[in-house]
Amino acid sequence: MDVRDTLIDAVRSALADLGVEPVPDVVQLERPANPEHGDWSTNVALASAKAAGRNPRELGTALSDHLSTAPPPHVIGVDVAGPGFVNFRLADSWLHEVLVDVVDAGTDGWGRLDSGVGTSVIVEFVSANPTGPLHAGHGRGACYGDSVARLYERCGYDVVREFYVNDRGVQMQNFAASLAARAAGTEVGEDGYHGRYIVDWAAEMPGDADPLEWGYARALAAHRSVLESLSIHFDSWFSERSMIASGAVDATLADLRAAGAVYEEDGAVWLRSSDHGDDKDRVLVKGDGQPTYLMPDVAYHRDKFGRADRLVNVFGADHHGYVARMHAAMALLGHDRSDLEIVITQLVNLQRDGREVRLSKRTGEMVELAEVVDEVGADAARFTYLLLSVDSPQTFDMDLVASQVNENPVFYVQYAHARIHSVVLMAAAEGIERGSLADTDLSVLVHPRELEILRYLHELPDVVARACRERAPHQVTAWVRDLASAFHGFYHDCRVFGDGMHPSTTQARLWLLEGVRIGLAVAMDLLGVGAPTEMWRDGVDDRADGEA
Repeated sequence: MDVRDTLIDAVRSALADLGVEPVPDVVQLERPANPEHGDWSTNVALASAKAAGRNPRELGTALSDHLSTAPPPHVIGVDVAGPGFVNFRLADSWLHEVLVDVVDAGTDGWGRLDSGVGTSVIVEFVSANPTGPLHAGHGRGACYGDSVARLYERCGYDVVREFYVNDRGVQMQNFAASLAARAAGTEVGEDGYHGRYIVDWAAEMPGDADPLEWGYARALAAHRSVLESLSIHFDSWFSERSMIASGAVDATLADLRAAGAVYEEDGAVWLRSSDHGDDKDRVLVKGDGQPTYLMPDVAYHRDKFGRADRLVNVFGADHHGYVARMHAAMALLGHDRSDLEIVITQLVNLQRDGREVRLSKRTGEMVELAEVVDEVGADAARFTYLLLSVDSPQTFDMDLVASQVNENPVFYVQYAHARIHSVVLMAAAEGIERGSLADTDLSVLVHPRELEILRYLHELPDVVARACRERAPHQVTAWVRDLASAFHGFYHDCRVFGDGMHPSTTQARLWLLEGVRIGLAVAMDLLGVGAPTEMWRDGVDDRADGEA
């Protein structure tokens, strides 16, 4: 049982003994901002005082005294502070139990939750038009969307990763015309696509190919290739064409009419979106009978709600105006606003040599995502895209991200994992193998560096739960950087084996390394980043790095 559950049970039992009615179902426990105030603190005396007809400080004191007479396991001190906060001081033994829990759960189980069991979610992300290669800006939404999906899976949700393919419309026609023009050696029209890739793709296109269908397949292949290089794999590539052909648009419009959600004016069909937070009503069908771009989008979301309980859409910064109208449309179709989350990712500023990069070194045009991956590597790209909350602009330093130095965040984290493997190998070379955890005396883990690591490991399930709930994988990135820092500090200050080391300390520290390895591996998997066992720094193989 988690120590917090033990403390909560003890607090509720003490409140009952003190005659407090009703005993609260929820008891909040938090880590005090000041470590001198103890390991855990509860405001339950303040929250329960009014119902109990007692002064909060007096109730807190009574609660503290009662718990001190028969302390829960691991508790070595209880006191009251301020207006009635009850603070607990714990023996290090609670952290030793955390290590046992981490090791027993392993990489598959630690930080795995069941909050989403029985709930399905579709995470739609990237969804770029199949009219050209993905650019560097797409990488942020791609890595974010996949990491959000990984978090949902870790929390027990049934997840589908979906790419919505806009494979019809004016842009596709312009794209096909551009390919055809370049293949024929003529100029591309003003509304066409003028990138270098059009020239290259046109040269690849067979003479008898349909430019629309061939170009569509070529663009999708480019998208798949670069996304798969980032270990991003979609369960569904949903075709707009197929939805149109299925009659979903007409069915959606019929549903909206039945719900009184549309009206006709000037020959057009309007959505009553202003009734649900949009700044104005939106046209769904124009006066000439042709649907606007919004109509198929509404139909698509209706289709998604037929397949999942919750939806998450990840879009670029140019989609801000989209949010209110889509929420309105889904509300008019009877769906709860909270079941559709639309995340807008902000812009990425690429830098090289301290200067903003707007153009590709290869083509002199937009920087393709494939170029970023080729230059810095997939792991470094993913980790960097996930460093910050996506609602804030990001600077992506290509030189730093490609470097093998501690200042590079992804290197710093991966290096911690490789170091652990290195220490274990060096120990084995000395004839030292990790024994049974059950026979290991973990009470020797008392160094501040060791206890710091254990506190971070205990936090991981909470971090996963919060990051999933808030769709915020950057919280995992922050946590794993903190854990890596704690480990590197331990590596510097604490030997694992060698002359003068007691075997019990060596065994305990080997198991501590295993706990760190598990935590690092879980977090890096949530970020889609590899966990290497060998790395080089400044041209030196980590297997020969430092002392153990």
